[in-house]
Amino acid sequence: MHLPLSIAVAARLDVLPQAGSTNAELVAAASGGDLPHFTVLATTNQTAGRGRLGRDWVAPEGMTLAVSVLLGTGTVAPDRLGWLPLLTGLAMTRAVGRLVGGHEVSLKWPNDVHIDGLKVSGILAELVPGIGVVTGAGLNLTMSAAELPTPTSTSLALNGWGDGADMADEAMLDAALSAYLVELDSLYSAFAAAGFDAGASGLREAVSTACTTIGRSVRVDLPDGDQLFGSATEIDDSGRLVVAGTSFDGVRAIAAGDVTHLRYA
Repeated sequence: MHLPLSIAVAARLDVLPQAGSTNAELVAAASGGDLPHFTVLATTNQTAGRGRLGRDWVAPEGMTLAVSVLLGTGTVAPDRLGWLPLLTGLAMTRAVGRLVGGHEVSLKWPNDVHIDGLKVSGILAELVPGIGVVTGAGLNLTMSAAELPTPTSTSLALNGWGDGADMADEAMLDAALSAYLVELDSLYSAFAAAGFDAGASGLREAVSTACTTIGRSVRVDLPDGDQLFGSATEIDDSGRLVVAGTSFDGVRAIAAGDVTHLRYA
């Protein structure tokens, strides 16, 4: 496959005709320690993708992009690595904004990307101890309304991208993939240059600005099954969502959970 724009950004780019999970394959390969930083593995036919909290991620063949990137970090403190899923989500938010002008493109904490309030992309990050983090992204490209996985999903094509082109057009795929890789490389380079300090690099401010969860009434479904209701007030120094409670007293900093934006104030 000829993807010159993407090849120009990646240290190494492999595009597979089919993959079970690009994250699983890249994590396994990176564990050997001989892959360069910014190795990229992508496919438009992922058959056993995984979402957050262990969920399956299923997509029609040829209509979505699954892409995983190895970000080399060495032995950086874990609290700073917690920013990498948010950084990846911000990169995808900016890339989608470039691809579908005229729409509101935003980040929903921790790492879902929305177009006009509907999900177009999700992120999953996995640690490779002592080496780095593999960040995986799924991006809905050409799904029609009838092919979307949920009523709250959307695709680039449904928002004017591609003008009906399919993924047989390598130039279209290259444009989408390279837009994301350029943003990811830029954000990561600034973050690493600042010693993986989200404040000093400007990452915390940029994520907070892009994240429409801030200031919203939310329900948080925690991994242990508990639910919290409150108002999302900020993202803290570790990338956690700070929620001022309505169903509990005080504030809580949430490291993991499913967030639903509520319509009432």
